Amino acid sequence: MREPASWPFLMLALLCALLFVVALLVGTVPIALVDVPAALFDPDGSISSRIVREVRLPGAVTALVAGMGLAVSGILMQTLFRNPLAGPSVLGISSGASLGVALVMLVQPLWSVLPIPRDLWLVLAAFMGGMGVLLLVLLADRRMGNAVSLLIIGLMIGHLCSALISVLQAAGSATALKGYVLWGMGSFSGVGSDRLFWLLVPVCSGVLGAFLLVKPLNALLLGPDQAATLGVSVHRSRRMIMIITGLLAGTVTAFCGPIAFLGLVTPHIARALFRTSDHHRLVPATALIGGALALFCEVLARLPLANGALPLNAVTSLLGAPVVVWILVGAQRWSRAA
Repeated sequence: MREPASWPFLMLALLCALLFVVALLVGTVPIALVDVPAALFDPDGSISSRIVREVRLPGAVTALVAGMGLAVSGILMQTLFRNPLAGPSVLGISSGASLGVALVMLVQPLWSVLPIPRDLWLVLAAFMGGMGVLLLVLLADRRMGNAVSLLIIGLMIGHLCSALISVLQAAGSATALKGYVLWGMGSFSGVGSDRLFWLLVPVCSGVLGAFLLVKPLNALLLGPDQAATLGVSVHRSRRMIMIITGLLAGTVTAFCGPIAFLGLVTPHIARALFRTSDHHRLVPATALIGGALALFCEVLARLPLANGALPLNAVTSLLGAPVVVWILVGAQRWSRAA
């Protein structure tokens, strides 16, 4: 059999590299391209060197890794539920992470009485909130074992978390509420170099796990009964998909806030560009496109404006909403291809 061409993946990797460099240059303080190598490899203590090393380099790495994680979690959910509008938040994991952050930011005694840095509290609370919701979903899956019912349960858990967040917002102080709203706008720039390791390890592990699931993912496209006849353990594969999705979505939400649309639209862009449903190609393509899109959104959000930078979620929504409309218009064609 003829091996699939590798040049599209090389082009996507080059696009990611180009956008990564652009992300180091763009911001309220412009940096010249010739100054970047010196800032990275021979820092002289100047303001431009510190901006590149301490702000823009961690932000670009965060955008690349978070975009890959959200995109891969999106294709996992769409394949699991065979639903073109499924995304990382479909199981309520992002809502659970947001609830954890709301508890820390809006109920002050939770973090003020212990000698733990507030930023660490936020990350731990978001991660535990997302993993707590994932545990509930896994227990429901063990009891019900039905993808449609699981989807409904995940949506209801998400609505419950949103309701609890609204209650906390109504009871929180104005200062705490403002901080939570700003966190909810999403940002790739809040992860310093000292915390990058804790983002990279779980997200890269989750993406690697998705690569190892490509055969079960291809089989699940045929439906659970057909996948079982091919020797795939449907229940085990479903749980592995949900665990990896929880790890990816929970970690990214913990560090970057709830990022809208990236996980939903990226798999569809990959399908449109590669015109295939084979996950051997879709998973790496989705990861690369997700990283490129996140970097592009980070660059747009950092463009210097009169009143400061744009909120990241505003940028992702402006780019993602038209794609969702395209998905709805072409829903029948997508379902036939899947």
